[in-house]
Amino acid sequence: MIFIPPPLYYVAGLVAGAALDRLAGLSIGGRPVTVVAGAALAGVGLLLTGGGVFGVIGHRTTIVPHHRVASLVTTGAYRLSRNPMYTGLAVIYLGVALVIGSWWPVVLWPAVLLAVHRLVIRPEERYLEQRFGPAYAEYRARVRRWL
Repeated sequence: MIFIPPPLYYVAGLVAGAALDRLAGLSIGGRPVTVVAGAALAGVGLLLTGGGVFGVIGHRTTIVPHHRVASLVTTGAYRLSRNPMYTGLAVIYLGVALVIGSWWPVVLWPAVLLAVHRLVIRPEERYLEQRFGPAYAEYRARVRRWL
């Protein structure tokens, strides 16, 4: 299996959306309000992603999806979402789409989320279930996957 870093799924969706916009423009109106809203949304996503990264680093484990993890992180951003980094990247994605001013990235967003879910999150969840057993099952029962 070829490992693709999860942020690249989001980048690919944005690049494809921008390319589609060049071919067949599908502009989001409301400028400059949409730019400000998009920047604010991207900022919120950055905070969530950063919270996930710092939570993992603080527990001295890895952010690389296919590497062995040292501990199950359930505090900080992980109290809000089982996948704060992926959720934050999804929010950043929507913010960037607003800044770009095209509906195409928004149209592609569900496909990006589906790819992340199937190719990254599902294997991670299987691994965490095997690695942490009942502790992960309890965590999974009380914390949502996204938000």
